[in-house]
Amino acid sequence: MIKVCKFGGTSMADGNMMKKVADIIKSDGARRYVVVSAPGKRYGADIKVTDLLYRCYDEVAQTGKCGESFDKICERFRGIVGELNLSMDIDKILADTKEEIEKEKSTDFTASRGEYLSARVMAALLDVPFIDARDVVKFDKNGLLDSERTFELTGDALKGKKNAVVSGFYGEDVNGKVKTFSRGGSDISGAIVARAVMADLYENWTDVSGFLACDPRIVDNPEGISAMSYKELRELSYMGANVLHSESIFPVRAGDIPICIKNTFRPMDEGTMILPTSKYRYTGKIVTGIAGKKNFSVIFIEKSLMNSEIGFARKVLSVLEKHGVNFEHMPSGIDTMSFVIDSEELKHGVLEEILEDIRTAVKPDNLRVFDEIALIATVGHGMSRNVGTSAKLFDAIARAGINVRMIDQGSSELNIIVGVDNDNCERAIRAIYEEFFRKGPSFGL
Repeated sequence: MIKVCKFGGTSMADGNMMKKVADIIKSDGARRYVVVSAPGKRYGADIKVTDLLYRCYDEVAQTGKCGESFDKICERFRGIVGELNLSMDIDKILADTKEEIEKEKSTDFTASRGEYLSARVMAALLDVPFIDARDVVKFDKNGLLDSERTFELTGDALKGKKNAVVSGFYGEDVNGKVKTFSRGGSDISGAIVARAVMADLYENWTDVSGFLACDPRIVDNPEGISAMSYKELRELSYMGANVLHSESIFPVRAGDIPICIKNTFRPMDEGTMILPTSKYRYTGKIVTGIAGKKNFSVIFIEKSLMNSEIGFARKVLSVLEKHGVNFEHMPSGIDTMSFVIDSEELKHGVLEEILEDIRTAVKPDNLRVFDEIALIATVGHGMSRNVGTSAKLFDAIARAGINVRMIDQGSSELNIIVGVDNDNCERAIRAIYEEFFRKGPSFGL
């Protein structure tokens, strides 16, 4: 059996945590390949190494030299190596890293050094080979992961190695420059390694014992989720359940490789199993989880006989494409169409330009924008198996005195998306949770 393990920033925060990680790895001979993040916070007011590196890049951009931020990074890694009593020449590695950062003058390269340094230390601690992600993780000319080449290179690099540590979060583009994934991208790196070696299990170690059915900052003591499908993970992660990067399922999906979320602080906890569709079995629960995300804008378009106007949707989508804007959902009626867009993408005059181009392209009867909308996803394979799920959900929201601004339900019946005002997001989530998990009392205004 082969297990690939990814350890997050909290698990790598200091020397003592790295010792715990090493003990976890050594406790199971199947844990052969390890991917690590940059050191995270040691305490509440601490600064993550990756954030220090972004500050370091700003210093280099302004002065050409690394400054105070890199000094703090050096202090951090010297402390870790000292705590672990390692004989590695960390000063030489740090000096070389500083020189490279000042030479490259790249945001991505600078940000990637946290994972690079962390992996070097962990490889020395375990006394196993270090694999630089730059050598095996490749991006294509469009900046997307070159999956086939990456899997081949990673598999070749690990062939014949019983154990190894691979740096997470970054790879190399077609120009030979370091490119990073989005924040949390070490989850993707771990999935890449799992797929490359066709692992039996991908363990993602973090500071929580798996997924919860709801954000514990919103609902007190929500239930844990023992198992979910890839599809449920994708929906919940994208909508704000941040235990695992939403894109991390794609490398392992083709190989039907399960993912297990584990807690470094409580390694004996079972965690959450995330299973491919072929291995997922219905748990009996109507709803698996609820997640919400704020700050969306809705562009509402109304035009009589829209349905008979061939190419109407294409023309509007072409406007969004022209401005490089993605949409999240597209609810529609016989004479109406709405586009739900992350408000961040519409800043700096982009919204006004899009509205003007839509007026020119399709000449709508009515064109409006609704801001400060929160989207709430209620997710679960059991929803399609139980009559009246939608009625229960909307009844719960109504009892809480909340107006629903938008509804979107896919044909798969895996999830129901509702849009509410930002201010009502938490109340709506609590109302839905109480209905499906606690069958609680009605909610007043």
